[in-house]
Amino acid sequence: ELEHPGVRMVSMERGPTYLGGKLTGLNLPDRVFPCKTPAEVREMLPPNDVVAFQCRNPVHRAHYELFTRALDAPNVHKEDGAVVLVHPTCGPTQEDDISGEVRYKTYEVLKEEKKDPSVFWAYLPYSMHMAGPREAIQHMMIRKNYGCTHFIIGRDMAGSKSSLTGEDYYGPYDAQDFAKEHSAELGVQTVPSLNLVYTEEEGYITADKAEELGIKPVKLSGTEFRRRLRAGEDIPEWFAFKSVVEVLRANV
Repeated sequence: ELEHPGVRMVSMERGPTYLGGKLTGLNLPDRVFPCKTPAEVREMLPPNDVVAFQCRNPVHRAHYELFTRALDAPNVHKEDGAVVLVHPTCGPTQEDDISGEVRYKTYEVLKEEKKDPSVFWAYLPYSMHMAGPREAIQHMMIRKNYGCTHFIIGRDMAGSKSSLTGEDYYGPYDAQDFAKEHSAELGVQTVPSLNLVYTEEEGYITADKAEELGIKPVKLSGTEFRRRLRAGEDIPEWFAFKSVVEVLRANV
């Protein structure tokens, strides 16, 4: 139905003809960001566990904490040199998303700022279709082709709401459950996305730990973040990296 953003995009924003059959690569996509081939990405990665982190937004503090802590997951061999591949989709997505060109700039300044040897970066010329569990599976297949052995699967990954009713098309854990069910078949292990919150007392900890300690999380909604960004107001560094905020203010 057209109330689904992915269906609307395919039905109303793409060309009228679709072709199927055997694919032959002619050249790389022409984008404002570098598009390394799967072989090129595999070549730059170490021969150890590689945990893929998929996103379609600028990376903020909570994201960074999430994917670096993924190396501590019990099924990841951090002691043997496991790394993270931050592999954002930089194609057009939903109407209110930041453009791929600007997102790429935020990733580059953050990569330069952190210089973390356990975090690799590459960019995927792909547009999210918000197709829930099936798209989560597709992302796992794509990342396997790029050399990843593990995939961080978030709550309500690739989820979407009806533009008319506002109701969710998929359950909050449908993508996680579907990915776990097919993990062995795909040859890609799943790493659950930690539910991290920020607290003044302990920094970033899991929501369960905050509740256990009786600590109240500090929150800043995405709507409030965007309002402050447009208004030039202060954005706390516990929420967003200063370098990323500067790029967004200069380009959004």
